[in-house]
Parts: sequence; structure tokens; C-alpha cells
Amino acid sequence: MAMSDDDQTLPADVLPDADLDGHTFDELAEYLDRGRTPQDPDIESSAACRLALSNMQRLRELSVDAMQRRADADPDRENAWIDGLLTTIRAEITSGRDVPVSHPDPRLRLVLTEAAVRNLIRRAGDTTGGIVMGRCTLTGDVSTPGTPITVDLTAAIAYGQVAEQTADRLRRRLADVLTRHTELVIEQIDVRFDDVYVP
Repeated sequence: MAMSDDDQTLPADVLPDADLDGHTFDELAEYLDRGRTPQDPDIESSAACRLALSNMQRLRELSVDAMQRRADADPDRENAWIDGLLTTIRAEITSGRDVPVSHPDPRLRLVLTEAAVRNLIRRAGDTTGGIVMGRCTLTGDVSTPGTPITVDLTAAIAYGQVAEQTADRLRRRLADVLTRHTELVIEQIDVRFDDVYVP
């Protein structure tokens, strides 16, 4: 399967446009194609748009090499993999619950969105090496400070990696990132490898 620039544009009917502060995925794809220039303050000031752009960029980065190899080996499987990534993006682009962040001034209420936390997890996982993140779910009451939560993940692992060691490395990385950037109490990080890819 030969990939063209057209193949990297997300189908408009696959992802919802309703949560994009009045923008569509087609608009965002065109904006990304232009290298986000000239800068659109309306898009750049929208957390939902920035998250969608980040996920679209991630999909494009994964597309170039890994998807081409997989498509050559098994074209039908490739479509299922893309569909799975799009489903994950659709699920994770919604803001979700508020995750409180403490502040010394009691008059201020600071929060991260659940989507921002999932994106933080996804970026940390994708930059760990030997892993392509899949689904990420935060299980537990993230809106109540101090409540233990579980992070449930799926990921593809690079061929030749030892699953147990790779999962442990991912858990350590995510625990460190979540401790530094959130106040969540992480009780457990469950990692399930549901695919293997050739790096």
C-alpha cells in the first residue's frame, strides 16, 4: 500500500467535530498541513484543538515508516490498526473529568482536564522507546484529591523487546511523570501489550 499525503488526512466522519470549539477536523488537518502557520490564535487558544492537533501529528509521525511496513505485510490489518488509533483519539479528545491542582490561595480553583493527563501519559509513553501507546484510561475518582486511581494502558511493543522489562520501564516513567506534573495518587499502572510492531 503506497501512502500519499492524502492518506494522512483524517476522515471527517471518523472523529467528532463538536468538541473542537467550533472548528472541524478538516480545518485542523489543513492547519497542520501548513505547519500551523500563519498561527491561528483561535485554534491555538483552544485546549481541545491543541490536543486534537497533537494526536493528529502523532498519527502522522507513526504513519510514515511503521504503517508503511505494516501495510506492505498485511493491508487488511493496517486498516484495523488505523481504525483503532482513530477510535482512541476520538475517545481521548473529550475533556473528561477535572483533575484538581492545589494552590495556596483558597480562592483559586485550578484543574487539569482528564484529556490533558491522558495526553501527558501518551507523550511520556511514546517517548519511552520501543512502545506505541494505545488506549489510556484513568480508573477511580480523579476529581477528589487523594483518592487512589489506576492507570489502565494498552500499547504496541517493538519486536524483540522483553515485555516484562518494557512494561516495568513504562510504569516507572509514567509514575515519575505523573508525580511531577499532577497530584494524582497512583495506586497501580496496568500495562497490556496488544500488538507488536517492527521498528
